[in-house]
Amino acid sequence: MIEESIKKSLETALNTLEVSNQVIELTKPQKKENGDFATNIALKLAKTLQDNPLNIANKIKENFKCDLVTTIEVAPPGFINFFVKKDYLLDNINTIIKEGTKYGSNTSGKGLNYNIEFVSANPTGILHLGNARGGAYGDSLARILRFSGYDVTEEYYVNDAGVQITNLGLSIQARYLTLLGIPTEIPENGYHGPEITEIAKDLYQEHKDTLKDQTLDYYKELGTNILLAKIKKVLQDYRINFDVYSSEKEIVSKSNLPKMIKTMQDNGYAYESDGATWLKSSVLGDDKDHVLIKNDGSYTYLVPDIAYHIDKIKRGYTNLIDVLGTDHHGYVARLKGSLKALGYNPDILDVKLLQLVRLVKDGIEIKMSKRTGNSVSLQELIDEVGINAARYFFSMRSLDTQMDFDLELAKKTSNENPVYYVSYAYARTCTILNSYKNIKNINKYLYINDILSYNVLEKLYEFPSVVKNAAEKKLPHLITNYVYDLASSFHLLYSKKRFITDNEDETMENLNFLSAIKITIKNALDLIGVIPPEKM
Repeated sequence: MIEESIKKSLETALNTLEVSNQVIELTKPQKKENGDFATNIALKLAKTLQDNPLNIANKIKENFKCDLVTTIEVAPPGFINFFVKKDYLLDNINTIIKEGTKYGSNTSGKGLNYNIEFVSANPTGILHLGNARGGAYGDSLARILRFSGYDVTEEYYVNDAGVQITNLGLSIQARYLTLLGIPTEIPENGYHGPEITEIAKDLYQEHKDTLKDQTLDYYKELGTNILLAKIKKVLQDYRINFDVYSSEKEIVSKSNLPKMIKTMQDNGYAYESDGATWLKSSVLGDDKDHVLIKNDGSYTYLVPDIAYHIDKIKRGYTNLIDVLGTDHHGYVARLKGSLKALGYNPDILDVKLLQLVRLVKDGIEIKMSKRTGNSVSLQELIDEVGINAARYFFSMRSLDTQMDFDLELAKKTSNENPVYYVSYAYARTCTILNSYKNIKNINKYLYINDILSYNVLEKLYEFPSVVKNAAEKKLPHLITNYVYDLASSFHLLYSKKRFITDNEDETMENLNFLSAIKITIKNALDLIGVIPPEKM
């Protein structure tokens, strides 16, 4: 990579100033006249060397040698700008073609393992827009990390125990008994969604009144299995295939919860008061202490959640990422604190909080209410705008910012719609390339020398560093931003350049160039779960 060559040459130049072990940062100037790359290392060394940054920059320039750099300029107050040969951009075309689906990948995460737990909606109803956003983030992050050499497991935590599952069973039972002519009230915190009614109707049609004496456990297990199967199907349609589904019931059954709480007590982070056992979370970063065991002897929902995270650590994961709703903000300190209370490093857990999504149609927000059955489900969103638009739109924004999902924009077949705009760029490359069966390999590119082509070539060259950056910062939207910019530079080039000419050598160069563009767009979109069409 050109950046690495420049950095190594800078390190050599710094050695002549008796400076070593410096973190050298290279940036790309916004204005072309300021070069291809720039560094502020002279500014950073001003205090250490007790010299004017401009003087330091000029000394570095005098001792800098790199065959790839044609010109070096020093600019106030001490920036060093590098102008490089463009051959590396042209050579990168063949690199992209050779690496194919692996172009952009790296090994920066080699030896690191991550468990990413996301969605994890209770199997008590449909998946909603919050699940859709968290799902797009979690799966895209997993794809990006794997592409960067990390060992990644995508996990779904099935809350198949506790009060919510009891209320699910009671809700199904009540609907079923009512169909039998035995009016039964749904519990106060029960579930009213159409999927509950559908389950009850199916039970009645298949079994009539033969299930009226079944226990509550029967309805709990039945409802959990049916709704979890529906959730898995929608997620698969959404291009999310979890590696592991972990059951809360199984985690609790195999975990020694009394021993876990005793360890907290022995470590000085749990105590008894008013007949209950408390986590001393107020000294662990939380605003107050929280109950672990109620005075009736039952565990709070926090206990199995702690056990679940300990189970993940015992399975060998050294980095845990949880993607939770913003309403779990106060829960973060509790979870991390519980790890510390048990003798683990709390920094092993990184919690990503997703902000709210507003669904907008014709400028009007569509309200959602899971309890009343009026929510817009993930399946309905997919049916309305398609999988590509859903995945792309949710990957456009940082997870910690609120977003409006514009239904009408997501369905538009025009350049206003960003996923259409990017997909159209891909389709344009396919349209030309699919017309040629034999594309000759190019050793030396002689005809690609215009500024618009170089703009595209520079974007292609950036892709590996963008991937690495997205992985390290855990920001999938950097990929979405990148592929949109690449599509923009390509569309502009397409409007000005003739790719098929009377000169066969020039045409072959252009076809290889197009192949590199196609590969890079495809690889970038794959990282966010978007499959572009070849024809539009």
